[in-house]
Amino acid sequence: MLGSSSQSDNPSGGGGATALTGVNTCAGTGGHSSSNHNHHTRQQVTDRLKMLYPNVNEAETPLPRCWSPHDKCLSIGLSQNNLHVHYKGVGNKHDGSASVRTAHPIPPACGLYYFEVKIVSKGKDGYMGIGLTAQQFRMNRLPGWDKQSYGYHGDDGNSYSSSNNGQSYGPTFTTGDVIGCCVNFVDNSCFYTKNGIDLGVAFRDLPVHKCKLYPTVGLQTPGEEIDANFGQEPFKFDQIEDMMKQMRAQMKTTIYDFPMTLDQGDPTTLLHKMVSSYLLHNGYSQTAEAFARTTGQSFQEDLSSIRNRQKILKLVLSGKMGHAIEHTLRSYPGLLENNKNLWFMLKCRQFIEMVNGSDNETTPPNQTSVIQSTKSYQNGKSTVAHNNAQTMVTTSTTTTNTAVINADNHAHQQELKNTSVSDENCSGDAISISNKNNSTNIDYLNDVEMELNMHTNGNSCKNGSSNFNSSLDVDEEMDIDVSPSTQKYHGIERILEFGKELSQMGQQLEKDNKMNDEDRQMLEDAFSLIAYSNPWSSPLGWQLCPTKRENVSTALNSAILESMNYPRRPPLDVCVAHAAELLKVMARESLGACAFVNIEDVFPLN
Repeated sequence: MLGSSSQSDNPSGGGGATALTGVNTCAGTGGHSSSNHNHHTRQQVTDRLKMLYPNVNEAETPLPRCWSPHDKCLSIGLSQNNLHVHYKGVGNKHDGSASVRTAHPIPPACGLYYFEVKIVSKGKDGYMGIGLTAQQFRMNRLPGWDKQSYGYHGDDGNSYSSSNNGQSYGPTFTTGDVIGCCVNFVDNSCFYTKNGIDLGVAFRDLPVHKCKLYPTVGLQTPGEEIDANFGQEPFKFDQIEDMMKQMRAQMKTTIYDFPMTLDQGDPTTLLHKMVSSYLLHNGYSQTAEAFARTTGQSFQEDLSSIRNRQKILKLVLSGKMGHAIEHTLRSYPGLLENNKNLWFMLKCRQFIEMVNGSDNETTPPNQTSVIQSTKSYQNGKSTVAHNNAQTMVTTSTTTTNTAVINADNHAHQQELKNTSVSDENCSGDAISISNKNNSTNIDYLNDVEMELNMHTNGNSCKNGSSNFNSSLDVDEEMDIDVSPSTQKYHGIERILEFGKELSQMGQQLEKDNKMNDEDRQMLEDAFSLIAYSNPWSSPLGWQLCPTKRENVSTALNSAILESMNYPRRPPLDVCVAHAAELLKVMARESLGACAFVNIEDVFPLN
């Protein structure tokens, strides 16, 4: 008599919901001694799957990685990280079928999805089926026999499409054979391979828009065993990656050849305007001028206004936040006064740059940082510095609820949680300032008119040598009158005094109900830097990386443009973001063509 789990008695497969909760049912049961090896292996699998299916977001749509222990018949046994399947029933010819499916369905964003099954043993009769099933498939049947299920069976070589009646398709398969199954989400078809040979299309018009499909294998007689390869190992069919490359090339050609309507004017002119607006938005004035001359365009914003914004952006990107704020207040009256959260962001960044040693009005050649120089400073005036620090922290507690009162605790907890700085562009051991030569500077602006005299050694931050700011070449466009008040404080006293002012600013935002969680976290992170003798190697040292200035620069630039009735974002940025969102919509709607479109092919992010 067929032994089946409660899942097989339930048309919905029972434990389907459990299988889709994201719990890793593929984990092995090895001891602690093998944990590092297992982690390394899992990472290798993740990397390989990412290479095969780069457009799949596994946080939203996990890939099939193993068979589900919840969605199977009781006559199915699983082992070897739920990749090995064996039949453990009595093998009744009429009702002894038993199937198992994967823990997750195939994401349509794969575009082309492929898996292989190796027949370890055909057992008594080799009544095996390999294919695809919907969630409601009954696990006491072979794939292909029921509605919305599709299978290729080994005993007769027939293909079964939601029917007990098979169609002649390919050869039979037995012990030692490797059977592959490929789903094409572009034309909604499926083909199989045997021992690396393409057998041709088995199914067309798969209902990928109506239901999610799961890789499924079914067994029926004693001794039947299979192993699955969901991409964790190289496939026997080694042409799948070439097929994917070919489909990407075809999709790119389709996009490039897509006809453009003339409803909005000449497409070339529109593209020229988009490029021009992008250059102007980001302050690339000289490039914008040259492009305008070449394309015969004109632009609304005058060049003096563009260059004025350019000066401010240069100051922000070089860490000269005090000068940038002062210049903004003078050039755009009311901008910061009417946008207190932006002003607060700029001030928080200024505090960080003061810790970094970048916001000093005059930086001696051998000066490294304010924090590092306090070791000698504290020998003479430690009491004053300590009292000022306590005052700043005390003031801050009433300002941001918990922004600074827990600065030391926050820093300590961060250090326990993460002993190394992790940043996308700045490695943990790559954030420090020293008094080495100026040859290891960072180049952030490639446009010719940006004229920043910086050089890069290939790293955004270099431990022990980052004189990013001292090498800024401020040209004739950057003549800025520095008021005496900006030179009043030096060293640790200046940081502490500025910190108290920043706390008062935060307190006012709290009173006005304009302080949000992001602002509070920003202030807490910034203040926590002073808890470390070497903030660059601290868990919060990522804030000191020059790349963190870019978001501040972008926010300020957008606010300036908006105040002048220009868009906050250039149309080119909007179009790229719109295209990216459309790809997500296509994936949700099971339009597999999205898998073969990569926006970075047209607009590289790096």
